[in-house]
Amino acid sequence: MLVELPLNNLSYGQVGYNLLRELLKREKTIGVFPIGNTDLSAYEPSKEFMAWLQESVNRRFDLLKRDVPTIKLWHIANSESLRTPDQTLLTFYECSEPSNYEKRICSLQKKTLFSSVDAASHFRSGGLKNGGTFSCGFDPDFHLTGKKYQDDKVVFSLIGKFEARKLTAKIITAWCKKYGNNSKYALNLLVNNPFFDAETNQRLLANAMMGKRFWNVNILPHLRTNKEVNELLNASDIDLSGLSGGEGWGLPSFHATALGKWSIVMNHTAHKDWATAENSILVEPSGRMPVYDGVFFKPDSPTNHGQFYTLSEENMIAAMELAEKKAKTPNPNGQKLQQTHSWEKAVDGILAQIS
Repeated sequence: MLVELPLNNLSYGQVGYNLLRELLKREKTIGVFPIGNTDLSAYEPSKEFMAWLQESVNRRFDLLKRDVPTIKLWHIANSESLRTPDQTLLTFYECSEPSNYEKRICSLQKKTLFSSVDAASHFRSGGLKNGGTFSCGFDPDFHLTGKKYQDDKVVFSLIGKFEARKLTAKIITAWCKKYGNNSKYALNLLVNNPFFDAETNQRLLANAMMGKRFWNVNILPHLRTNKEVNELLNASDIDLSGLSGGEGWGLPSFHATALGKWSIVMNHTAHKDWATAENSILVEPSGRMPVYDGVFFKPDSPTNHGQFYTLSEENMIAAMELAEKKAKTPNPNGQKLQQTHSWEKAVDGILAQIS
């Protein structure tokens, strides 16, 4: 089998790294074609993994034959090239109206597996015949540290690059209006967008905080390693990342919930595949909004069309008030995600659909 995927510290890279680790456990002989530069500095890969990865990269052309199945983990855009005719594309889709371009690329694959039932249904309604789904899994590098952090405060966290789709500005503004400069609460922000320059990131944050300074809002720099992110998740009581208006999965809110933290999650797109009223503070969207932000989603683009979901500021604050009552209390149903959504089960599901 051939595997083509990115190995970096972005979300696709996180998924690719865990996918390969699970294949190593199964002692699979594979050929690996990395997409882009390989950078595993965010992780702590074992010597065994690094040796196996290098062997897999070295043998990739030895295994390159027409009848060998390929798994490709990548965006729909630029996936029109097939490594072999028997290629399965694993991809993330957040929007609601697949374009002809997107449907044609997906139809080229032997099979296209989407990371949510919601995404697969949009493509199926658009006429795609070869669609399916796959699940992400819990990254075992995340764990409870057992440390004491800020027991005297209810600590909220928002993780994920600053983006209109994720409702970043709206979430920050709502939180600051409700809890800003209140010593009983704190907000950790890990929202730097690497696609923006420093000045743009600072301006976006200043606007979201209404031009004011709130001493209980902690603006964190880019965290380079999963170990650092694990500390942030452990220091949090309530995760706000699930308030995003559209997700292909939502790794921060998923992992926070699986660690037993409480996440506020809008009930839509990929969230529906793991978030429930039992393991999350589940809220229904208030409406829809066009996906176009002029940066990542543009009307003249061949990809990414449709609508995202949105939530009123009033309903955001109401959800935060409900969540704070659960802060510092266990979330055993959230921790069950570590078993129900393990990478072992995720890879089982993928391999069962590969010819």
